[in-house]
Amino acid sequence: MVKLFIGNLPREATEQEIRSLFEQYGRVLECDIIKNYGFVHIEDKTAAEDAIRNLHHYKLHGVCINVEASKNKSKASTKLHVGNISPTCTSLELRAKFEEYGPVLECDIVKDYAFVHMERAEDAVEAIRGLDNTEFQGRFFEGWTSVGSGGPSAEKLCQASQSVSICV
Repeated sequence: MVKLFIGNLPREATEQEIRSLFEQYGRVLECDIIKNYGFVHIEDKTAAEDAIRNLHHYKLHGVCINVEASKNKSKASTKLHVGNISPTCTSLELRAKFEEYGPVLECDIVKDYAFVHMERAEDAVEAIRGLDNTEFQGRFFEGWTSVGSGGPSAEKLCQASQSVSICV
């Protein structure tokens, strides 16, 4: 799996549109848009290289997009999907909240949900135990899911955490 960064996305760009664009080059495992940039997880290295070669400086809605390999460390992590995030919450504030439970490698807020990458699965379980249905900035965290590769499945996280009341 290769994570690609897409920069300079026009406002009109949709997740489905980006996914379709990249699927011309290989299987897209995940696609996330965050304001004017996004990330696409593509299945293999050759497909990722083809996508970069063909889509870097591609004009989308009249805007030249940038496509490159993500500079994130390819360290295994447990990625949590967290629902019901306040519209005023920043990535830094959410990251700080989760860092109370362990190292956070990445934290991206998309509309009213977020993806939080915890370095260790056991820290992710503790974060779920500690934060499930707790209030943060006027909203209650909900909708826990573990997604992506490198970490345990949502089922394993839910089995490990008996106190979790919401597992999607």
